[in-house]
Amino acid sequence: MQRLYENYSSIEQMTDRLLQSDNKKTKHSSESDLSFREILSSTQEKSTSSAVTGLKFSKHANARLATRNINLSDQQMERLENGTTKAREKGIQESLIMVDDLAFIVNVKNNTVITAVGDSTDSIFTNIDGAVIS
Repeated sequence: MQRLYENYSSIEQMTDRLLQSDNKKTKHSSESDLSFREILSSTQEKSTSSAVTGLKFSKHANARLATRNINLSDQQMERLENGTTKAREKGIQESLIMVDDLAFIVNVKNNTVITAVGDSTDSIFTNIDGAVIS
């Protein structure tokens, strides 16, 4: 019987081992948090810079462009992007952006064109909080 007891640690020894391993985990997790913060910060910087550089078109917007035979020139696309930037600077979240005779609803936060209208006669635009004529 004595032999079995020798193979087992005392409660005090187990408590010490547990506390030591918890201390190691705490030190390791604070180092991980620091590197996580760095990764998060760099990811946020990348997403902020990419949000300013290019507009995305939703499936709905692409379908509207196709069915309404709307083709954007490079100059019009640049004006649409500039209008989105101006809307962002003013704090607009859902914007109507007019480029020539074309109207675009843009979710500024997501940098996404939601829909496009080529014939603006008798058009009603809802759920927008600003407009930019570019």
